[in-house]
Amino acid sequence: MRSLLKHLGTDTRYTLLGLPLAILSFSLLTAGLSAGLGTLVVWVGLPVLAVTMLVARGFADVERRWLPEILGRPVARPRYKKPPETAGWARRLVQPLANGQSWLDLLHGIVVFPVAIVTFVVTVVWWAVTVTGLLYPLYGWITSNIPGNTQLPELLGFGRGYVIDSAFYLVMGAVFAITLPGIVRGAALLQAGLGRALLTGVAELHERIDDLTEGRAAAVSAEASALRRLERDIHDGPQQRLVYLAMELSRAQRQLQKDPQAAHATLSEAITATRETLDELRALSRGIAPPILSDRGLAPALAALAGRCTIPVELDVQTVERYTAVVENSVYYVAAETLTNIAKHSRAELCTLSLSRTGDTLLLAIGDDGVGGAHVAKGHGLAGLADRLRAVDGELIVQSPVGGPTLIIAEVPCG
Repeated sequence: MRSLLKHLGTDTRYTLLGLPLAILSFSLLTAGLSAGLGTLVVWVGLPVLAVTMLVARGFADVERRWLPEILGRPVARPRYKKPPETAGWARRLVQPLANGQSWLDLLHGIVVFPVAIVTFVVTVVWWAVTVTGLLYPLYGWITSNIPGNTQLPELLGFGRGYVIDSAFYLVMGAVFAITLPGIVRGAALLQAGLGRALLTGVAELHERIDDLTEGRAAAVSAEASALRRLERDIHDGPQQRLVYLAMELSRAQRQLQKDPQAAHATLSEAITATRETLDELRALSRGIAPPILSDRGLAPALAALAGRCTIPVELDVQTVERYTAVVENSVYYVAAETLTNIAKHSRAELCTLSLSRTGDTLLLAIGDDGVGGAHVAKGHGLAGLADRLRAVDGELIVQSPVGGPTLIIAEVPCG
């Protein structure tokens, strides 16, 4: 109830104050635009238009400060292009004319006027009918007894009298009171929607482009790190074993005619080395994209990960849906890397892994009772996981105070 009244007060204040501001902006901006365009041929119009643009920006800034409270979320701040440091006074004077957002600010300052009139009238009418209707019993005995004063209930055929008038206006006031929050909210959103479209729409696109650029850079960085690690693992593991295997087979070839028994022993060692190499290659391939993940999905793949972990893992998978390959690979990679880090560094005795879906977001939560101290600072293992998630518009949240426990949450959009 308190939240509803708070929103009602905020929306009412916004629509009531919006009209005086719209009248002022419409008057100043239309006058400045007309004067600037009219005197443009004699160059006087350029500074007039520039000043008009700056005034429009001021009104737009006031509106942008109101929008978060109405929309319930932050809004993007436009980027106004600044003149070069070496620019002269003439260039600096006309710089506002070169900003596309300045023209949108000007457009908003003009077209908001009729919208503000509508929202103001709707808000005032609904509040007026609500208040006068609910308070009618307090003053209605005066108006009902005025000779020749015809009330609305009488015109509608309900009869005449204080009781009838009071009942009618109370019902009407109650109806308007019930619908008041929704109507005023709709009026406020109509006016705020216009402001969002003209004053923050381009800025939101710029922020989205920046996010995509950052995500692409993060994806490239994460992929490069993964390839370097894979190259290092192959060089330090299977490649060395294959070199050793080649040397053993060459030795067995030389021993085959001179000492068959020694050659047999050498071949046995080579077979053992071959099996170990295959096991290591399988372990490396599991870190990339194991067959169980592509064939059966995340739930079985995470169960297999938990079964191979050297620390006991309590598994809680609440979703068995199939997702896109990039989502499943990202979640699996984060789980595999996190469990590996826990086994190597945490000194934990128990680990928990849960997977759930909330709306269009897939949540992977991994916790342990180890020593803590994990963070996503650059140069640490978790930084690569954060980059990988950022590439798919995901987020990595790490809660790991020194001394533990540690909780790592990966949020991945899956809608």
